[in-house]
Amino acid sequence: MNTNMRECVSAEERILFTLRYLATGCTFVSLLLYFARGETTVGIIVKETTKIIWDLLNDTYMPLPTVEKWKAIADRFEFLWNLPNCIGAIDGKHIRIQKFANTGSEYFNYKSYHSVVLMACCDADGLFTMIEPGYAGRNSDGGIFRASRIKYWITQGNFEIPSPSPLTHDKKRVPLPYYFVGDEAFPLTRYLMRPYPKRTLDNGSFCLLGDSGYGISPWLLTPFKPAINRQQERFNQLHSRERVTIERLFGQLKMRFPILSNTVRVSSEKVPKIILCCAVLHNVAKYLNDDFNLEEAFEDEPLDEVMYEDEEDDDRNQGEAPGSAKL
Repeated sequence: MNTNMRECVSAEERILFTLRYLATGCTFVSLLLYFARGETTVGIIVKETTKIIWDLLNDTYMPLPTVEKWKAIADRFEFLWNLPNCIGAIDGKHIRIQKFANTGSEYFNYKSYHSVVLMACCDADGLFTMIEPGYAGRNSDGGIFRASRIKYWITQGNFEIPSPSPLTHDKKRVPLPYYFVGDEAFPLTRYLMRPYPKRTLDNGSFCLLGDSGYGISPWLLTPFKPAINRQQERFNQLHSRERVTIERLFGQLKMRFPILSNTVRVSSEKVPKIILCCAVLHNVAKYLNDDFNLEEAFEDEPLDEVMYEDEEDDDRNQGEAPGSAKL
């Protein structure tokens, strides 16, 4: 509210502060010089506004899928990538940060910079369906996944995953579980399968599709590594084509919001709010058909390097200590 000393910061100005910060990747100092506001004021506004945006838009633009929605996602994956019953691609993404005070090497990752990890799942069209940011960068994707709420919800049956259904052209009509796809950075655990399932995947509901970095589990499919025949090579091809969806999404997210490409220089409590806000605004933009050409956007930087930078050091990531992620 306005006082005798000064006028309050309007809602329009707060949104303008926040969107400019997310869309340019500038610092709070740059914002205070541009808008003639104090640095502390700018920091508080960004923190509060990002949380409000997430709280208001989350249920509309990133709701937890229902049974019908999961089936629609699976149909879309089969139409685009020719791999049936897939209900999402899952992966982790490192977001570069300025070292938090008194954290030592907790956030120092295998790429030699400080980061927090965004664990996310998306559909075939590049929309986030589940996200969980804020994990320390020193942890492997597998350790983070094991400690994540996403994994807990999957194993406890809290998602409305459809029951197994037969493939379209399967004459025997054998039910196939629904599954996700993932990358090679996940270590061996009792919930994951490595390198390819030797037993029947039948837990009465669904399964995940990962690669050889995953451990054994009744709900995970992995690629052959190494592939020893054409059938195995074909399976790995389909697996990779479908899994690249999440990599492309991370590339789009960083392009839409350069703050995630630069070093995020805020406190540890603000970083997850910024990531959540960017993710839900990305979904809003996709719903409004505000899309773009990735190749044109990265004219000065090869697209493969942007989208697949996390895959360059998979072996090193697999070697990290699993299970060290903190909730």
